[in-house]
Amino acid sequence: MKYAIIGTGAVGSYYGGKLAHSGCDVHFLLHSDYEYVKQHGLQVDSCDGSFHLDHPHVYSNTADMPKADVVIVALKTTRNHLLATLLPPLFHKDTLVLLIQNGIGPEAELQKQFPDLYLAAGLAFICSSKTEPGRVNHQCYGSINIGNYSCKDTRIMDQLIADFNQAGVKALEVEYREARWKKAVWNMPFNGMTVVMNAQTNQLLANPATRELIHRQMMEVIGAAQALGVQNIDASFADKMIDMTLTMTPYSPSMKLDYDFHRPMEIAYLYSHAIAEAHTVGYSMPCLEMLEAQLKFLDVSNS
Repeated sequence: MKYAIIGTGAVGSYYGGKLAHSGCDVHFLLHSDYEYVKQHGLQVDSCDGSFHLDHPHVYSNTADMPKADVVIVALKTTRNHLLATLLPPLFHKDTLVLLIQNGIGPEAELQKQFPDLYLAAGLAFICSSKTEPGRVNHQCYGSINIGNYSCKDTRIMDQLIADFNQAGVKALEVEYREARWKKAVWNMPFNGMTVVMNAQTNQLLANPATRELIHRQMMEVIGAAQALGVQNIDASFADKMIDMTLTMTPYSPSMKLDYDFHRPMEIAYLYSHAIAEAHTVGYSMPCLEMLEAQLKFLDVSNS
């Protein structure tokens, strides 16, 4: 299959790079570091084995890219307004778009714009950062769960998962809503708390007060998911997420990096959409609603 990567940052560079390194036909859209990567290639420094793509297929405009069987979108959701223009040149009638994005609801919003488009969610469990042009630092983890949102051709999904696994990326197909809400159990507490507390994940868990608050926030997400009818999620999942985070390299999530570099934060999809969906079934998340309000204040004052 032919792949297009939209959003060649810390996440898109890693997953696209792994696919390309394994021999898949991968085409990267680049912006600020297009000239650099065109001349010097793409470097992935990884805990699982570093590699360099000497001559990746790179472009500065999707109009110049070939049509793709799978388009991997790894843009921040704050830039989703660009997709209406970026995506159409890449489509043929059976193109699948995989949204490797945070939060609740990005597939539904994109489906409204492209009613016949095949869509899937990519839930990445990875610690990585793009530290300079053409270089990604992959610190730990790296698996991806894939939830089918509207793809009618299961062969495309099967081949996508097979290609990821062949590339050394552990990939599993999971139920869509379960995957989105399980990812939110980690994302909603840690992304916002690292910002408002100006701390990394390990510092939040080392302090008994913030560790308890993180757990309470996780339980709010789990409660919302259960109220919405999501299956296979209970209190034990919060403990699993905390235990997993304790083994991670000290980490600043994407929202913390966005705040530190004075970029807009992904508050709408990470917080507002989830809170609003929970309200439709009469469920509230008071700790996370307070965190959402704090982040909105900081987002304005930080711009």
